[in-house]
Amino acid sequence: MTALHELAVRVDEAARTATAIPQLTNDLPDLGIDDAYAIQALSIRRRLERGERRIGVKMGLTSRAKMIQVGVDEVIWGRLTDAMLLEEGASLSKKRYVHPRAEPEVVFLMGRRLSGRVTALEAMAAVEGVAPAMEIIDSRYQAFRFALPDVIADNSSSSGLVIGSFVSPRVDLSNLGVVLSVNGTPRQIGSTAAILGNPVRSLVAAARMVAQWGESLEPGDLVMAGGVTAAHALSVGEYVETNIEALGRVAITVGE
Repeated sequence: MTALHELAVRVDEAARTATAIPQLTNDLPDLGIDDAYAIQALSIRRRLERGERRIGVKMGLTSRAKMIQVGVDEVIWGRLTDAMLLEEGASLSKKRYVHPRAEPEVVFLMGRRLSGRVTALEAMAAVEGVAPAMEIIDSRYQAFRFALPDVIADNSSSSGLVIGSFVSPRVDLSNLGVVLSVNGTPRQIGSTAAILGNPVRSLVAAARMVAQWGESLEPGDLVMAGGVTAAHALSVGEYVETNIEALGRVAITVGE
């Protein structure tokens, strides 16, 4: 087994068992971005071998503030599987995660294949629908501390998603109001403009970045555009709801 395979097993087992692990970069301070993506791909391959099915991709670090905070000028991405899907309105089991947090997002449903360098117009022409969503992010690293290669290797912190009803992709996504509420009280307020100025730019980036790894966005795939606001740390007993202007609402409860 190669070193990258061994690291993939480590992050995969951490996610599978909801167990915190030390940062990979503690022992490998020179771990590069390409190797981190290779670890991610190998760890997701293990999930597919266990019977999970790839259903799309998630984009991360899609706000300028987060890019500046971690010192990068490019978004990151991870892979989604069917085991990560949560039913809208249902209960999330907190014990399945290490540090679960919810982020309000926009999700695209692909109607046509998309890959490589495309324009915003070409990207949206391939979209069948858009919906309000929340991503459950969950870094598996101890004390929620990590460097960028750690995040990428850990599937860019993606661990779950809950999706509302899809609407026409003709909705103007550039500046929609977003409110994340907890037990009826607003906790995060923002705009879809926080996603690279327009969530469509995240979709364009997704098509380009997956192509670099020989993949594409296929009909039926989901593309999570990235967090609109800061993530909310989840606690047992919470009812977490996201409302996005013109798109609708999506909610979950947090169980033990």
